[in-house]
Amino acid sequence: MSILSRLFGGKPKAEPEAQPEIYKDFRIFPAPQAADGGYRVAARIEKDIAGEVKVHQLLRADTIASLDEARAFCVRKAKQVIDEQGEAVFRK
Repeated sequence: MSILSRLFGGKPKAEPEAQPEIYKDFRIFPAPQAADGGYRVAARIEKDIAGEVKVHQLLRADTIASLDEARAFCVRKAKQVIDEQGEAVFRK
């Protein structure tokens, strides 16, 4: 990003959203977030329930150095949450 675009509010180009991984009828969208020293583990978990799309945002303090490794870890962590909580993950 150039200095002019930073000064005048230019936004960095967003990466295209990853294709979801389907696991037990849930859709997992890995979405690692840039953090100091790597990428923070984050993912969006979705499932269609009674004709409505339910969404849970997963965010962990864990950081992973490599973007590819972070994406893989995001999926593993989301699967763990699904295994432990199932549809209860959508309750607030």
